[in-house]
Amino acid sequence: MIDLIFLYFILKKIGVLAVKKGLPPLKWKIATVVLWLTYEIFGLVFGIALFGTGDIYSLMAFGLICAFGGYLTARYILENKPDNKII
Repeated sequence: MIDLIFLYFILKKIGVLAVKKGLPPLKWKIATVVLWLTYEIFGLVFGIALFGTGDIYSLMAFGLICAFGGYLTARYILENKPDNKII
């Protein structure tokens, strides 16, 4: 549940950054959600492979940390786009 709260605020920041770059914010919000879920699932699978299924709360925390990496990836790509130059 806490990941949805994080995701809400993260998507607001991505939307503002996309508008600043002159790009469609909805596209970047969807891309961020897809990256978030992909990284979270990868983190859970990797955590299960490393640590087993004995402690579900640690696996959830590991998945959340990996999901934050998906946000960082989207933000990195978006920040490296050129700014919108309005003359």
